[in-house]
Amino acid sequence: MRRFFAYWLVILLAGCAGLSGLSQKPEISLAGLELAEFKLFEQRFKMKLRIQNPNDADLRINGLTFDVDLGGQPFAKGLSERAVTVPRLGEAILDVQATSNLGSVLKQLRELKKRGRDRVDYRLSGRVDVDGYGSIPFDRRGDVQMPALDLPHKRPDHERI
Repeated sequence: MRRFFAYWLVILLAGCAGLSGLSQKPEISLAGLELAEFKLFEQRFKMKLRIQNPNDADLRINGLTFDVDLGGQPFAKGLSERAVTVPRLGEAILDVQATSNLGSVLKQLRELKKRGRDRVDYRLSGRVDVDGYGSIPFDRRGDVQMPALDLPHKRPDHERI
C-alpha cells in the first residue's frame, strides 16, 4: 500500500514540476483585422494576434483555434498550426486567417463605418496549444480598428462590359 501512495506521489510531483514555469496563462488579443478576400459565400480575413507571455519561461505555441465576435455578433472562425516561441515576459505577433460566411455582418460593419466609428468592440476566444502544457483556453475582449471594407460595388448598366 505504501508503494502505491509513493508511486502516486512521484507522479503528482512530476506533474507539478512540469507546470513550474507557467504561473499565468498567456494573454491573446486581436492586434489587427483586414479583409483579404470577399466571395459570395465566404469572406477571408487576415488577422494579427498578439500573444503576451507573463511567465518567467519561454512558451512555444504549437497552434490555436479561435472565434471572433464583432459588435456582439458572431463574426469569424479560424485556426492555425503555425508555431511561434513567445519569450519570457515578452510578446509575439502571429499572423492568422479567419473565415466568415456572414455577409450581413459585413453590411453591419459598413454601416458602423458610415456613422463615423473607426473602432469596433471584439471578443476573441479559443484554445492555444502550448508545448509542455497542453491546450489552454483564452477569452479576451477589447476594441480594434475597423477593417477596410473596400468591396466591389455594382456598376451602373452603362458601365458594364
